[in-house]
This record gives sequence, structure tokens and C-alpha cells, in this order.
Amino acid sequence: MGFVSELLARFGRWSFGRNFRPWKWADIPLRSLKWLLMIFFVGSVLGMSSQALTAFIDSPYNRVAEVKMGLFFADLSRTGTLVIGALVVGSVFIQGLWCRYLCPYGALLGLFSWFSPTRIRRNADACISCGFCDQVCPARLPVSSKTSILGVECTGCLDCVAVCPKKEALGVFVGRKRISHLAYAAGVVGLFLAGYVGARAAGIWDNAIPESEYVERIQDIRSSQYGHPG
Repeated sequence: MGFVSELLARFGRWSFGRNFRPWKWADIPLRSLKWLLMIFFVGSVLGMSSQALTAFIDSPYNRVAEVKMGLFFADLSRTGTLVIGALVVGSVFIQGLWCRYLCPYGALLGLFSWFSPTRIRRNADACISCGFCDQVCPARLPVSSKTSILGVECTGCLDCVAVCPKKEALGVFVGRKRISHLAYAAGVVGLFLAGYVGARAAGIWDNAIPESEYVERIQDIRSSQYGHPG
């Protein structure tokens, strides 16, 4: 979603010369939507008893949840088409529309980012206050006025570092040690590979549902028993 959203925003800049930003009085309440959604989903899960969680995990819906998701896109309804179309068009004009205003998963990851060992830091002595970093930041953070860029909206995209004309002014740090873009990228990819390889080695990558069960359930997947239990 983030990659596609960025491409759409670039298309918007190519077509109209720039992306648009909602007024601050509208931006703040719009940003609250993803936090309300996150609170709803996390609260719903934490509020479930162990019996309810077990019942959901073993429910017919959850047994074929990924197939249901595939059907959502393969047989897109009129409502789904309108919603996705609105997000696509909106992302052309407003950079990061989905991530900034509606993504509850992004809000949850933003909370965990406070514990990240990496930080984007600004060297005030080397900074020439050109403001380029503020202009390109998709999260609209005031990078040029901060020493350490720490916030739930920062995704670590490094756009601010890339555009900075004084390379010693902005950089990625682990503790007090500055690291290169290549090392940062390698670390991100390494984390994904570690999770994948570790799950494969532990035998927990594949689910325990046999193909024969999928074949049987898919034949009747549009029935009411495969509706969401909630």
C-alpha cells in the first residue's frame, strides 16, 4: 500500500506540479481516524476471552480467511470498487492518504517505533535551514527544527536525508553511531529474512489446514456460515 501510494503521489506531482495538503484544522481530526480504528481493533482483540479467541480461530470464516480476502478483490463489489477508487484518486492529490489518515496497522507500528534503536538526527551546526527536509517529509514533520526525529508519524523513509544539500546535517544513527543508507536498508531486509527463515526453520510458516479441507470449504464459501463471526 505504501509503495503504490507513493507512486500515485508522484503521478500527482507530475500531473499537477505538487501534492495538496489539507488545512491544519482538518488534518488533525482526520489523523485521529486511524487511531480510533486502532483502538477499536486492539480493544476488540484484548477484550475477547480465551474461549472467544479459540472459537474465532477455529471458526469456518477464519479457516478460509485468506481465500475470503482473495475473493474480495477477485469479485469486487460496487461498494469496494467505489472505496478503492476514492482512495486511488485521493492518493494522487494527497500524499500518503491511506497511511496518514486511515491505516490502523500503521498507527500501531507508529507506537512501536518509539522503541526503535535507529533515529534520524540533525546536526544543528551543519544545518543551513534551507527547509528542503520539511518540504519532502511525507509525515509533514518539522525536521529542520528538531535535533532527533522521533514521532509516531515518521516511517523512516529517509526522504529528508536524501534531499539534504549538506550531507553531514542529517543522517541515520544507531545510538551515537551514524550508519550508511546501505546498512540501514540491509538491516530492514535482514529483519524480514530473519522472520521468514526463522519461521520456516521452526516449522510454523505453513498453516495446518490440509488442501482437502480447502477444496471442500471453497465449494460452499459464499454461504452464510463463512460470514464474519462478529
